[in-house]
Amino acid sequence: MNSPLSYKDAGVDIDAGDALVDRIKPLARRTLREGVLTGIGGFGALFEVPKRYREPVLVSGTDGVGTKLRLAFALNRHDTVGIDLVAMSVNDILVQGAEPLFFLDYFACGKLSVDTAAQVIGGIATGCEQAGCALIGGETAEMPGMYPDGEYDLAGFAVGAVEKSRIINGSTIEPGDVVLGLASSGAHSNGYSLVRRVIERAHGSIDSPRMHADFHGRSFADAVMAPTRIYVKPMLEVLAHVPVKGMAHITGGGLLENVPRILGDALQAVLYRDAWVMPPLFGWLQQEGGIADAEMHRVFNCGIGMVVVVAPDDADEAMTRLAAQGESVHRIGEIVARAPGAPQTEVR
Repeated sequence: MNSPLSYKDAGVDIDAGDALVDRIKPLARRTLREGVLTGIGGFGALFEVPKRYREPVLVSGTDGVGTKLRLAFALNRHDTVGIDLVAMSVNDILVQGAEPLFFLDYFACGKLSVDTAAQVIGGIATGCEQAGCALIGGETAEMPGMYPDGEYDLAGFAVGAVEKSRIINGSTIEPGDVVLGLASSGAHSNGYSLVRRVIERAHGSIDSPRMHADFHGRSFADAVMAPTRIYVKPMLEVLAHVPVKGMAHITGGGLLENVPRILGDALQAVLYRDAWVMPPLFGWLQQEGGIADAEMHRVFNCGIGMVVVVAPDDADEAMTRLAAQGESVHRIGEIVARAPGAPQTEVR
């Protein structure tokens, strides 16, 4: 007679999952904010839209971290990819003028390591703190046979709110407007399939000892794993005082494909390459990979993580307020009338 089987025999450790929930709860408590009614532990989390909103419109976004996770696995660095996860969603909803309210995560693995998962979710909590939103729920899925040992995948979901009258959609952008660029912290969470290919060509593998060599005052691993910058709090402060016409989060598609998402067909954004200094990581990637300028601009943020369009009379105040919030901001271009057949974004 066959011996009795348990869920643990099949590869799912319920006790480990319970231990992780206990580790997560204090992390989630750090992110509590107005509106949270119930959080971690229930079948669903309850959130009340703050009463200061008169005509609230909910704005939602979802994203992952992509193949940057391959580097996290190889380097055994799990404490910052959670920040990446939050950033990719909250920055997306921010561009429509929304204040992120709450965030949920999905963590999937083959065999649950409580320590690794706690590091990842600790990063998620840090990202939520940076964005001012609450981590109110999520899902940990242990699925034997779906992922190799030591690997996992992440997805995140953010919900924010904006007054209906203050939605930003680029509809007021016109020729003569100024394009501002907020500095990125690195490659953020985009283009990492190409990043890994260049590293493998230059270093032999993504876990080479050369990953820990000095690179402009820090290790190369630190440079390539730098978490995505979260622009929420500085931009919300600017939005409270300056009439911003449009914002673009520079994610997959780089500068060339994200800026057009806020432009009418008759408009073109002209960006001046000498208006900002491209961080060393991008110069290294371009040189080691032999990557053409146009490819760099349509894959990577090239040092600009968020684009902001304002009227000329508002540019100085916006830049002053952003600098006061600790942002490195540059006047990187202008909006012009688009000539027939011209691209909607051109880097000169």
